[in-house]
Amino acid sequence: MPTFFYKARNEVGKPVKGTMDAPTKDELIDKLHKMGYMTTHIDEVTPEFRIEKFFDRLRPINAEDMIVFNVQLSNMINAGINILTSLSTLSDQIENRRLRDTIGDVSRGIEGGDTLSQALSRYPRVFPNIFISMVKAGEASGRLEAILARYAVFSEQQEDLRQKIRGALFYPAILLTAGIAVTLFLVTFIIPQFASVFSKTGVTLPLPTLILNRVGVWIKGYWYVVVLGGLLAYFGYRLFADTEGGRLKVDRLKLILPVMGPLHRKAAISRFARTLGTLVASGVPILEAIDIVRGVVGNEVIARVVKSSRDAVENGEKLAAPLKVSQEFPQDAVQMIAIGEETGDLDGMLNKISDFYDMYIGYSVKKLTSIIEPLFLLLLGALVAFIMASMLLPIFDMIKILRR
Repeated sequence: MPTFFYKARNEVGKPVKGTMDAPTKDELIDKLHKMGYMTTHIDEVTPEFRIEKFFDRLRPINAEDMIVFNVQLSNMINAGINILTSLSTLSDQIENRRLRDTIGDVSRGIEGGDTLSQALSRYPRVFPNIFISMVKAGEASGRLEAILARYAVFSEQQEDLRQKIRGALFYPAILLTAGIAVTLFLVTFIIPQFASVFSKTGVTLPLPTLILNRVGVWIKGYWYVVVLGGLLAYFGYRLFADTEGGRLKVDRLKLILPVMGPLHRKAAISRFARTLGTLVASGVPILEAIDIVRGVVGNEVIARVVKSSRDAVENGEKLAAPLKVSQEFPQDAVQMIAIGEETGDLDGMLNKISDFYDMYIGYSVKKLTSIIEPLFLLLLGALVAFIMASMLLPIFDMIKILRR
């Protein structure tokens, strides 16, 4: 669809200008007329390729960009600034080009007569379904500013939880990567050179050195097999996990792992409780809220339980009953949900569940990190000791031969 640069005058005669997409000039003039503008000049914008713009458009919209946008939009609406002015201001301030262009398109959609939720719904890859549903509920209830503020807090809490988990696993991941890199270097380059020297001097290689030498020679000679095998294993796993049955089996395995299983379960339930509590407090209908929650829990086993609870609620049952029957939700969470339904404070109880589980996850991650770090160091130390032994044992044998 071509892009046009236009100049026009609004209802009070003030000149305005901008760019807008439209199939033809006539349709653009008609669209501007519906917005209350009298068109004075239109030119089609010729696309100009610039390498920096190309890479700017490839830059992904990350969680930090969206959080800044949510917080700033909430603050501006709460300050009494109208939607169009807020979006226009944010469009000028945001550094991410893709998000800036999207906000500009949303602003033009609102100028063309769309509501904010309708304009946002045109970009499902940028704005999540939960955000669109909350905006729609805010527009219907007249409490858009309060709901935007609630979503800003919600998005910050979710990102904070993700950062805690990532931060805790960052150091062990660095240790593991460094350990693998050093081991591969020693096995593929150092050990074979030592083995060659020892063979020339007539030293019989001990079993550890012989094993490492053969492994290193094989990896060095058939490295492409290792790389290809790794890629095939990765893509095979992705294809399997993308199927309905495969995703269910993988997610079930995540829940029953010895150490990570309880942590993964509580993270999924925390997302369930936080999202559902936020939606219910924002006035989103309970059935629609449960449908949205099903897509954000991040585990197919829990998602199926959420679906069955949605069917039960639609048939007039309480939410807590099917969650209890599933035995996938901890009893303390089910009891708090039941109390919330009885007292009419479901959103408050759901947020308390999420707060408690977020705190539990934070403590568990710290504890897990304190166990993983020394364990990784111990394993790497043992591996390095084995490699050093395989190098030193032949040296001792060679010294004995030279003394003779």
